[in-house]
Formats: sequence, C-alpha cells, structure tokens
Amino acid sequence: MSVTATSMPVVPSPDGLTALWAAVTASLQRETISVEAEDLVIRLFQTEGRSLVRLARLFVDDRDAAEDIVQEAFLRLARHAAKIDAIERAPAYLRSIVLNLARDHNRRGLVSLRHHATHNRDVDVDDAPADELVRSEEHRRVLEAVRRLPQRQRDCVTLRYFEELSMDGIASTLGLSVNSIKTHLQRAMATLDRMLVEP
Repeated sequence: MSVTATSMPVVPSPDGLTALWAAVTASLQRETISVEAEDLVIRLFQTEGRSLVRLARLFVDDRDAAEDIVQEAFLRLARHAAKIDAIERAPAYLRSIVLNLARDHNRRGLVSLRHHATHNRDVDVDDAPADELVRSEEHRRVLEAVRRLPQRQRDCVTLRYFEELSMDGIASTLGLSVNSIKTHLQRAMATLDRMLVEP
C-alpha cells in the first residue's frame, strides 16, 4: 500500500525544525511512497533531523544550504527506502547522503535551493554547535583546517569529533573498515597539527 505525501502528518518538532519538515513534505507532494517509508521518514526526522542539519552545517557555510541538503537526503530516503536491507542502517544511509550532498554543494558552489534570505522567514532552528564554533576565531581556524583535509580524512574527523560517532558508526556511514578509519584519523590529526601550528 502506498500513500501520497500530501497525507503525511504535520510532525511536531521540539527541535525547532518545523520549517524544514514542511519543506520535506511539500517536496514529497508529487511522490508516491509506501506507508513503511512514510513511517521511517517521520521517525528518522524526529530522531536525526537536528543532528543531520548540524552535520551539513559543518561542511557548508550557509544554514539554508545545510537545511536544503538535509531536505534532499530525506527525499532520497523516502524514494529508496525499500532498497535499505536493514532499517537500523537508515541513519547511516542518511548521514552518507548528507556528506555526499555537502561535497557536491561545495564542489559546485551551489546556492540555497529555496533562495530565501534568512530575514524573510522565521528562524526556527536554535543556534547549533556549528554556528557557535564559527563565532570564535580559534574555532573558525580549526573548522577551516578540517574543511581543507582530504575528503575521507575530513569525513572521519567530522563524524568522530563533531558528531561523536563510534568507530562502528563511522564505518557504517562511510562503508569503510574500522582499521581504515583509524588510519584516516591518524593522518588527519597529524595534518591538522601542522596546519594549526603554522602562523
């Protein structure tokens, strides 16, 4: 059985992500998704939405762009939910999509999909740790150094130290072995030490 997204309920969002949820459901209006996919999207939005916006925000400078990336990740999840072998892997699948979309965004220099200036809409996302990081000059230097790391190193550092995922969680998200992740983290930390010591 399938439903159109127009029947998807309004999800109360204690995290302040109501506008993002509205954007997700509006984008899905022309989609036909299964009831199971709908339930999965709702559940994961409630449990992972804020974390995913924070993750995207670490890779892109613009909050609207970060929300657009997360919106697209949830759309892809809804479209391809039937292909996920194990439902417990869905959060890792979402994180992987967010990382890939953030890379694409930075590679292409994309602008926010909604093209809305922040002052033209209600800001319903509280200041996230990523926003607080950017305010401090020292933290800005660290964040910029992390962004300059090679892709795999940057992903591993971000997931381990900013998102505080376990090694197994990182392995699940990136599709790498734990030993490979350890190697990427060691190399990244050595590179960051050199970058941050330079004047």
